[in-house]
Amino acid sequence: MRILLVEDDPQLGRATQIGLDQEGYAVDWVQSGDSALTAARVHEYACVLLDLGLPVTDGMVVLGKLRSAGFAGAILIVTARDQIPDRIAGLDGGADDFIIKPFDLDELAARIRAACRRAAGRTRELIRYGDVTVDVAAKIVTVQQKPVVLTTKEFGILQMLLEHQGQVLAREQLEEALYGWGEEIESNTIQVHVHHLRKKLGKNLIRTIHAVGYLMDKQTDTASNLTPAAVAGTTESKA
Repeated sequence: MRILLVEDDPQLGRATQIGLDQEGYAVDWVQSGDSALTAARVHEYACVLLDLGLPVTDGMVVLGKLRSAGFAGAILIVTARDQIPDRIAGLDGGADDFIIKPFDLDELAARIRAACRRAAGRTRELIRYGDVTVDVAAKIVTVQQKPVVLTTKEFGILQMLLEHQGQVLAREQLEEALYGWGEEIESNTIQVHVHHLRKKLGKNLIRTIHAVGYLMDKQTDTASNLTPAAVAGTTESKA
């Protein structure tokens, strides 16, 4: 998952970026409101962590412009402003959560998961898809109740496809969502990750739509909050 961190304090910004990177997020860090608006126009983010006390352009202005421009991802205000009117203004202005500095990194990660879960239309952290079960919070995947070890990027691809069941995701979309600035990406990187996912989780789990992208079929399942699809019986072309 790709996150935009908007924080003008160099020490706090770097520490937050490193901490979230260790949690498996791809984090782009900017230090001004104008840079945040530019980044959000160019890249797709699942979540924005937004300070309010920014130079030149205040965070509340950035919040309003992001929502006015149609940004549909989660926005979490992370600020030292702890007055009730500030909280009300932020939440009424389109923020999904309001976090007071200093914060605990584990709690911040949990709040990010909760906000992104709501944005994806899920009510729980557990996703079931045929024989595959994914615990998003713990980043644990099982097949027929047996644990399977995935890399961070493999887990990210699987989560994205599960949250967009029935939609074809292009290679470029997956790259945009999973890789931050400065990360090198080979032309076949996503293809390799999908190949490994099929080996670990089942060859029919993910379909390749030729010259378009990758797809996990959608099927309603009353046992899950996410309308998962059955794995068996699907056909695919090779990655």
